[in-house]
Amino acid sequence: MLFVHRVRPGADESKAVGAANQIAHALRRLLAEPAPDPAFEVDANLRPEGRQGSMSRSLSAFREYYERWVSVWEVQALLRAEPVAGDVELGRQFCDLVDPLRWPAAGLTDAQVAEIRRIKARVESERLPRGADPATHTKLGRGGLADVEWTVQLLQLQHAHDHPALRVTATTDALTGLADAGLLDAEDAVALRVAWERASRARNAVFLVRGRPGDQLPRPGLELSGVARASGYPADVDPGEFVDDYRRATRQARSVVERVFYGQEPAE
Repeated sequence: MLFVHRVRPGADESKAVGAANQIAHALRRLLAEPAPDPAFEVDANLRPEGRQGSMSRSLSAFREYYERWVSVWEVQALLRAEPVAGDVELGRQFCDLVDPLRWPAAGLTDAQVAEIRRIKARVESERLPRGADPATHTKLGRGGLADVEWTVQLLQLQHAHDHPALRVTATTDALTGLADAGLLDAEDAVALRVAWERASRARNAVFLVRGRPGDQLPRPGLELSGVARASGYPADVDPGEFVDDYRRATRQARSVVERVFYGQEPAE
């Protein structure tokens, strides 16, 4: 999440920044407090300068940062930007500010594509938790959510300026636009969509069963049975069938990712 504030005419800008930061920190603490419903953790680490940066910035401060220092991975993150709370007009102005960045007229250079691929490969090698099974980790595993989203986002950065239907924040909407525009083979789009939807349902089911966020499918047992049922599988179906279906869908998606995102030739 990014926090944006507007400095009122005549106000002291440094005091306005301090007040906005206090509100942002207070909101994060409030949402994370224990309650009957699970706590909601607000991730603000994608803000300019990361953990070291100001929690909230004015529109002009965002503009200056993006004009001088923005990295390609930050532009990629902005593909998901849309107002969720607060001043509607300020949210629209922020989107107007970042639209030329996330829908670049010239697409991406070869160097930028290489950088996105490098970062994704690093995420795959370093971010997967120790002991996690890459075949059944819904977020960072092979053919999981990150695989599909990075592939879709790369194509959006390359083509959205010329194809308005790609200027959307939802992954499934972007997949529809890519297939309709002929930028992604229809079968590939279906494979990515099926894997993304399966991984999303499974991840939500893990949350429902455990009562806390989780990305790894459980090992065989009661938890896995609960996750399978929460994913829509009848109680009399072996939960192993749920896992087999998940693995099959994500394997197919990973083959698309390797070919479309990484540019690898299919094996003979």
